[in-house]
Amino acid sequence: MLDEFWKAIGGKLADRWAALAAPALIFWLAGLAAWTHHNGGLHTLTSHTAWLDRQTPTVQILTITTCLLTIAASAVIVNQAATPALRLLEGYWPPFADPLRHRLAARAARRAADDQTAWQAAYAAVRPPAVPTSRQLAAYTRLEQRLRRRPTPGAPAYYLPTPIGNILRAAERRPADKYGLDTIICWPRLWPALPDTLRADLLAARATLDTATTTALWGLLFCAFTPLTWLAIPLGLAVTTLTVTTVIPARAHTFGDLIETAYDTHRTALYSQLRWPLPATPADEKAAGQALTAYLLRGSDRPTPTFTPPP
Repeated sequence: MLDEFWKAIGGKLADRWAALAAPALIFWLAGLAAWTHHNGGLHTLTSHTAWLDRQTPTVQILTITTCLLTIAASAVIVNQAATPALRLLEGYWPPFADPLRHRLAARAARRAADDQTAWQAAYAAVRPPAVPTSRQLAAYTRLEQRLRRRPTPGAPAYYLPTPIGNILRAAERRPADKYGLDTIICWPRLWPALPDTLRADLLAARATLDTATTTALWGLLFCAFTPLTWLAIPLGLAVTTLTVTTVIPARAHTFGDLIETAYDTHRTALYSQLRWPLPATPADEKAAGQALTAYLLRGSDRPTPTFTPPP
């Protein structure tokens, strides 16, 4: 039994180490390839492998362990940098960058307002009883997708200077726009009430978003091998650019959709757990959500509303 237990633990640790260190291993292997290219080719490794073969088993184990620890340590450091790096990609920049941040955010808000005007015309062309053409449907779909990746066009104060930031900000704002529930205040209270499957999906989506961010970081770090080969700069920047412009926005959109789904399907659990009366109609829901948000933020000594019985 104990042997099977330790085998299981060892397998899980190996899986976790592989998931954590795989990008770092690829990075260091690419660095090794750059080094061998700089020194004349793969045959330059022969002297090093021959030296290792001549050493005692203890020295060999220590050498291999040192290499593995270096890979693991670099993986941990870069993974710890994922959250602050994502914040920078969202547009949460230091105060000295405020002029640029405000300028880019204002431009994004203007573009969203223009898209909103175009969307209204496109919607008029596709809504029943109109019979839209394929071109009209394609134009409407493009505008709908662009608007979903941005906060409400009528609220320019919520805009951030980057597409990634606006995708995540739009996801944060949609529960407030639809249900009056502020995401920042309500999310920590809603999270424990979510079913395990949805929480697992949210954690997996966030993990893929963080992985994409670390991939962009590894691409930038690969440029440090430029003294070994000039290809390090174009390759590193290509990986970073592709990840930042394509992969991270797509994964941020998926993560944001899951957050919205959590509110769409389980917001009543928040009311129930807090013994707050449910809104009776869709017209009442936004005001009820705003009142619940204010209650969670500051409390209340008002005699209304009356709490419902415990679930």
